[in-house]
Amino acid sequence: MTQANVLQELEWRGFVQQATPGLAAHFAKGPVTTYCGFDPTVRSLQVGNLMPLMLLANLQRHGHRPIVLMGGGTGLIGDPSGKSAERPLLSREEIRENVRRMRDQSARFLEFGTGPTAAFLLDNAKWLVEQHLIDFLRDVGKHFTVNVMMQKESVKARMESGLSFTEFSYMLLQAYDFLHLYRERQCTLQVAGSDQWGNITAGIELIRRVENAEVHGLVAPLVTRASGQKFGKTESGAVYLDPEMTSPYKFYQFWINVDDRDVVNYLKLFTLKTRGEIDDLAAQQKRDPATRPAQRALATDVTTRVHGADVLQSVQAASAILFGDEQAEVHPQVFDILASEIPTVVVEGDSDGLTLVDLVARAGLAKSKSEARRSIEQGGIYVNQQRIDDVARTIGSGDWIGGRNLLLRKGRKDYALLRRER
Repeated sequence: MTQANVLQELEWRGFVQQATPGLAAHFAKGPVTTYCGFDPTVRSLQVGNLMPLMLLANLQRHGHRPIVLMGGGTGLIGDPSGKSAERPLLSREEIRENVRRMRDQSARFLEFGTGPTAAFLLDNAKWLVEQHLIDFLRDVGKHFTVNVMMQKESVKARMESGLSFTEFSYMLLQAYDFLHLYRERQCTLQVAGSDQWGNITAGIELIRRVENAEVHGLVAPLVTRASGQKFGKTESGAVYLDPEMTSPYKFYQFWINVDDRDVVNYLKLFTLKTRGEIDDLAAQQKRDPATRPAQRALATDVTTRVHGADVLQSVQAASAILFGDEQAEVHPQVFDILASEIPTVVVEGDSDGLTLVDLVARAGLAKSKSEARRSIEQGGIYVNQQRIDDVARTIGSGDWIGGRNLLLRKGRKDYALLRRER
């Protein structure tokens, strides 16, 4: 991939909604240092943040240097873009902790270290918190007119509901970030989601006025779903990269359940697969959509990048247990994942010799022992994925996988996990 046609690659992948004139020619001159800012007002990045991260990853892959800018300073103010109301201000300690978490997450997408394309990870608190108000107003504020700022979409959208001076000043701070990075890191391109276009152009104009220099901006479209549902949202809420906020299993299932109409576009956006690889997956999907080859490739790629190969294996094993064919073997390490996804009952005391009838009722797979007995007689109960039709069956030490796990299933989809006390 040459420097000149990297913009064509970004357009093919779906990363370009709007860009400044002359950006292609700017790329053609040589490597470009690019930054994207991330708002640390929550504890974790979510899947909506993957687009700008993957945009930076694609630029790095093609010879450019990315900067991940954590908003430890601007996060103390709060970005009004895309918000209908002002957010509660977080403490400095909360912002610092959020920056730490999000910094670790973003490091999984880019190559850091040494070399001409090695990524930088910076925090704008390093230069914004040290600013003196009078100096900032003289050096930065004088280059902005209120009437122009009020035409920016992020400001106009909030005029009726109310916009504090604190949030109104956010644009100046983000513009100063671009100026600072231009001076200190020779950064000449800012990228973001489309809701940031007004803030980006404010920074471009500030650099033109102060440094008499030309820099550029590029914004990606907000990701949508063909169904109309907001991307990154599920019935239980947003999908986060932090495993404590969204389990790796649920994260994997989010991608597995992507609509057929969206999956090829998501492969372009959220993986680094080549055109040929994506075309092959699209052809497989068309031939056999029921096996979801494109969704599986997507879920495998993104889950590995976010959570690692070992976690992926356990998640895939848990998924196969719950949604695949009957398994001849169930691995003990998978049960920690299953315990957070299906009804789980802790069995106290001596559990050997308990009858299957008792355990089916205790697990909630039957309303009574008589109903449990009927389900067993009819062949509808499985122990560790093996069908049992003996109503007199008892549970012995050999049934507890890893010494403490027993998986029960009723019919095709109703599961329960029994776990011995440690």
